[in-house]
Amino acid sequence: MKEARKERLKKGIYLLPNAFTSMNLFFGFLCIVSALEGRFEFAAISILIAVVFDSLDGKIARATNTTSQFGIEFDSLADLISFGLAPSLLMYLWILKPMGRIGWLAAFLFTICGALRLARFNTMAESTPSNHFLGLPIPAAAGMNATAVMFCTKFNVPVSEFPVVFLLAMYALSFLMVSSVKYESFKKAELFKKMKFNMLVSTILVFIFIAQKPHLALFAISLCYVVSGPILTIVLARRARHEASALKPR
Repeated sequence: MKEARKERLKKGIYLLPNAFTSMNLFFGFLCIVSALEGRFEFAAISILIAVVFDSLDGKIARATNTTSQFGIEFDSLADLISFGLAPSLLMYLWILKPMGRIGWLAAFLFTICGALRLARFNTMAESTPSNHFLGLPIPAAAGMNATAVMFCTKFNVPVSEFPVVFLLAMYALSFLMVSSVKYESFKKAELFKKMKFNMLVSTILVFIFIAQKPHLALFAISLCYVVSGPILTIVLARRARHEASALKPR
């Protein structure tokens, strides 16, 4: 009886991370429906909620030792919908549609670059483990689009006067996803491990900032992360050159 119960529990645990992945997919689909209905801010919020579920499913799977190949594949398919297709459609309907063909091509480029980013990540994740992501993670790119919509909607930014800015932003995000620019993965900051007191205080301050000015805070955090990649790549390259020059015989 005990062995059968353990087996049932083991099988039941696998439902937990996959349920979080399903919620990620649900909010991605909700974003698409909301964007089609013209509720752009709600669609953007749906993407951010999907990002939260996506960040939790992997951590929960590792914490409960329920990682599986099925979960990895399911997560990638959900990510393609929630962070590849949904934000592309949102940006197209929100600002790019009046630009005609060049607008929907920019949205398509974002989607296909997101798919390529996911495929590259899946093939390189186990063979080349690292504390850095190679290229902008697709949830971060989607979050940048979502927070831009929220920020502009909240502060009544006249986006229709300069749609080219968002067109170029879509191209830039697409390029960063498939580039060799390195981004911090925060793999060392495990959710279920002990953290330093200063880190806890900093986390609380960030939450207070988000709670006080959510539209501004989330946009600023997303923008800082997107920009951090090129900066980190330059810093690492300079450090590598400095170390190489230090090893040369004098």
